[in-house]
Amino acid sequence: MENLLRPLVVVGGSVLLTLVIGWATDLLLRKADERHHDTPLWGLLRRGRIPYQLVLCAALLRGSYDEAELLQDHRVGIGRTLTLVLIGATAWLVIRIASAVVETTYTRYAHARAHRDPARVRRVRTQVTLIMRVVYAVVGVVAGASMLLTFPAMRTAGASLLASAGILGIVAGVAAQSTLSNLFAGLQIAFGDMVRIGDTVVVDGEWGTVEEITLTFLTVRTWDERRITMPVSYFTSKPFENWSRGTPQMTGIVYWHVDHSAPVEAMREKLRDILRECPAWDGRAYGLQVTDTTPNTMQVRALVTAKDADDIWTVRVEVRERMIRWLADEHPYALPRVNTADAALPPPRDGHRPNSDGHRPSSDGHPRPSPDGAGPRRFHTAPRTGR
Repeated sequence: MENLLRPLVVVGGSVLLTLVIGWATDLLLRKADERHHDTPLWGLLRRGRIPYQLVLCAALLRGSYDEAELLQDHRVGIGRTLTLVLIGATAWLVIRIASAVVETTYTRYAHARAHRDPARVRRVRTQVTLIMRVVYAVVGVVAGASMLLTFPAMRTAGASLLASAGILGIVAGVAAQSTLSNLFAGLQIAFGDMVRIGDTVVVDGEWGTVEEITLTFLTVRTWDERRITMPVSYFTSKPFENWSRGTPQMTGIVYWHVDHSAPVEAMREKLRDILRECPAWDGRAYGLQVTDTTPNTMQVRALVTAKDADDIWTVRVEVRERMIRWLADEHPYALPRVNTADAALPPPRDGHRPNSDGHRPSSDGHPRPSPDGAGPRRFHTAPRTGR
């Protein structure tokens, strides 16, 4: 009977004590979360209750297993398994605690500066994301190494591994040169403030928003919902456009090609009226000027402003559409027209210049008919189209 009761008491007591301590800890965290609404730390720490209970249970079983006298033939294997579970659960708990602390700090910072300095908030968000990825990697490597060291064969091979670490490091560095370059480029992006999550960028002619940044790659979400994934080393070695650098406010350009008789002053007034009715216009500035001319048309440019890249696109398309509709309805003569005219004839070889109707004068001053008897000829130019 004692051989049966002892294992039940040890194992059952360890599990029961783990459940009680876990329940009490979760209750305290829940009350602290209800009392302190201004900080999400206590609520985030509750996410770690599962690894916390695993750590408690594995530690209690590992310390009291010898007293249980259960499966003594497999005592070494069971003890090593409990040690591995304890190491893994501890690494899991450390990651959850670190995530809760970092996320709480970022949330407080974002709430304090979201309206005053959104660019700074995006920069901190990028740094926090990459820092957490580094923490995950470090904790995972340490936990994996600790698990391997629980095996005697690994401890015996440790000396030889350390002796050859220099040569292996050189070989690995040469083999993983591109990976290491991307790794350092990711750290450079995080702390060099080159590009941040949420920035509007133009890369290889593609316009989009930075959606994800890791230590090795970066993802850009384009306007048509595509995802462009590229190594982070691209942003440290090639030029790119960052429309959100410093401030998200932007100035947009709209071009029209109109006839030379277009009412430019009336177009300025119409542009002002259109912008006043456009919610996306931020009210900072606007303007309209004639920037170029061609033989058939002149180029008119409008400058408009908006608070970010999305709104500047909306303002540009609305201004372009409404101005063209207004010109077509109120001033149709201002739109580009097809110009046609009679061609100027070259002088004849005999020195007589043709009349305005195309006839060559005869010696008596009367028009001379064409040789084929078909009457006077007229020369026309092909229609020319001007934009």
